[in-house]
Amino acid sequence: MSLGIYIQVPFCQTKCTYCNFHTGVVSSDRYRPYVECLRREIGDSARYTSDVVDSVYVGGGTPSLLDPGELAKIMDSLRGAFRVESPEATLEADPETITFEKAEQWAAAGFNRISLGAQSFNNRELQAAGRMHRRADIFNAVEFLRTAGIRNISMDLIAGLAHQAEKSWNESVGELIRLRPEHASIYMLEIDEGSRLGKEALAGGSRYSADAIPDDDTTADFYEAARERLADAGYKHYEISNWGLPGHESKHNLKYWHRDAYVGLGAGAHSFDGISRWANAHEVPRYVSCMQQGSSPREQIEVLIPPQILDEEFFLGLRLLDGVDLERIEQQLGPELPKRMAAIRERVDHLQSLGFIEREGPRIRLAPDRLTVSNEVFVQLLA
Repeated sequence: MSLGIYIQVPFCQTKCTYCNFHTGVVSSDRYRPYVECLRREIGDSARYTSDVVDSVYVGGGTPSLLDPGELAKIMDSLRGAFRVESPEATLEADPETITFEKAEQWAAAGFNRISLGAQSFNNRELQAAGRMHRRADIFNAVEFLRTAGIRNISMDLIAGLAHQAEKSWNESVGELIRLRPEHASIYMLEIDEGSRLGKEALAGGSRYSADAIPDDDTTADFYEAARERLADAGYKHYEISNWGLPGHESKHNLKYWHRDAYVGLGAGAHSFDGISRWANAHEVPRYVSCMQQGSSPREQIEVLIPPQILDEEFFLGLRLLDGVDLERIEQQLGPELPKRMAAIRERVDHLQSLGFIEREGPRIRLAPDRLTVSNEVFVQLLA
């Protein structure tokens, strides 16, 4: 088996208005003690597995805020504790945090893939979202990374930002395609009470430009337009929100959708071994205290039972454009859950008749023109 490792760096320069992640803005003085705790947890975790690590993902937050030397120490600790062999090693980075010198040091430390949080190429949209960078920073960042030898760049855009219009969205997608990153992610803005923007929008307010958010149909149209243009530009659409040039699908993220094993390290990081899921303490002070006292930072451990595994097979696997093998799932879990499996098959047939699901032999997949309502399909399928 191969293993993925996710490392959480929950620090940001500022909190984006749409962000519902558990991250914080803290003094940089707290970065180094956190890294030391991460390195200690890496050493503690190594004893649990002898699997080859073929993907490393350092996310956040904004891990590119860390000193490159600290990031190099994290990579060195991983190589010392695990069997790290030819990994896809990703670092999330915000454009304004990238310099040529940093990019060189990241490459020297072993990072060969940078996930760039562009989000938009429109300065008004970026400002309303609380982003620190501007359009020019994205172009500079890509130039620095390419010059430093980074040959695998992923770039994010968000459909549905405040003040976004058809013209500005098409310009952002066009700029992304012209920069030709190896991988692209298109996310539709989520409106929920977990973010300042979402809470304001749900209350009908206007702070954070909440009254300038495009409606759901317009946001879905933006997504569909990007899907068509990325396909025309040679990008393979392999997961609802993700596209890659041939051979550049995210090896690490595919582990989540395939239900492969991964170990999460750091405050709020999640792990999965195929049987159990667990998470570390979310609050950084709590996580640091546990590590410094030599106690486990784990706060949530759940052993999955067959009905949960069955549901995961569908709502994770169906995010992939290739879909899932219905016969494989039935052979593995059907004998334990015959009634549940029979009910799901009936719902598959119904959703297929309505055009939400396509079938090809034993495989089922979401219909390409229904990807924007995937959550609703999952609810219907697994009710």
